[in-house]
Amino acid sequence: MSTQPIVACDNCGRRNRLPVVAEGVPRCAVCHHPLPWIVDADDATFDGAIAASVPVLVDFWADWCGPCRMVSPLVERIGHDYAGRLKVVKLDTEAAPQIAARFQIRSIPLLVLFRDGDEVARLVGARPDAQLRAWVDGQLAASAAATGSG
Repeated sequence: MSTQPIVACDNCGRRNRLPVVAEGVPRCAVCHHPLPWIVDADDATFDGAIAASVPVLVDFWADWCGPCRMVSPLVERIGHDYAGRLKVVKLDTEAAPQIAARFQIRSIPLLVLFRDGDEVARLVGARPDAQLRAWVDGQLAASAAATGSG
């Protein structure tokens, strides 16, 4: 079962606990700056983790996957840079085979963007930082346009 991760606020450095499943956007207990919402999910918490008020980027990975280890720090940096606008969920496909089967995960690393719990886009394979960011930016812009939010 997933535990609440502790993350330092990028603004003031205060350490905060992050819920895997929650409403709204997590903010620092001291300065109220949006926190990077980067959590690990498992079979039990996945559905709640992707039902967020902001778009959710899920990183489907496995420990034995070399390209996954290359993509992971880039995804986490995106989570920090998009704090308050994007939630990042990391799911180990080996530890959560039911979720991997449900989403027909055939190749990793795989990034899937969810909005309101629904899949809106997929990106398969390791990509350089600039390509990852361009893909995320394009998907967030398309998602905002589709929902009429800014």
